[in-house]
Amino acid sequence: MNIVCVETARCIACLSCQRVCFFHQDEVNHCHTANIRVHVDMEKRRILTTTCRQCEKAECMSVCPPEAITRDPVTGVVIIDKSICIGCGLCVAACPYGAVQLDDIQQVATKCDLCGGRPICVDVCMARALHFCSVEAFVEMNREQKDLKFGIRAVPMETDGHDDG
Repeated sequence: MNIVCVETARCIACLSCQRVCFFHQDEVNHCHTANIRVHVDMEKRRILTTTCRQCEKAECMSVCPPEAITRDPVTGVVIIDKSICIGCGLCVAACPYGAVQLDDIQQVATKCDLCGGRPICVDVCMARALHFCSVEAFVEMNREQKDLKFGIRAVPMETDGHDDG
């Protein structure tokens, strides 16, 4: 399953992803919060981003008393039915990544739903720091970039049956 992956080294904290998510959520789900958040830590000089990782074993789903959080059987995306949500906040506390939050106005939980399979935040990221891909593909992409940065290239050893050394 694909998720929104963040290449933190490329992020310039322009907040375009956060703004477009806010407007999209307001228009589509009538929520008043962005489901991707960017935090700039000036003291440590780093940028942190938070969005749902669509966990295989979603703790937010397991603690929801009214069972408002389910997994879409077709896409596999963890979604919140706002008409069932009671706003208790247990899912917020249960999420190990801080990706679930309560909408201040509606008092219901909200999180990334991947915009139905085409995350708008990825489309607007001018730094190309956001990617919609599998975790495995993202890890491989990061590995390749680090190899290029350090001038090395990891290649599998060829086994031709000869001992060269």
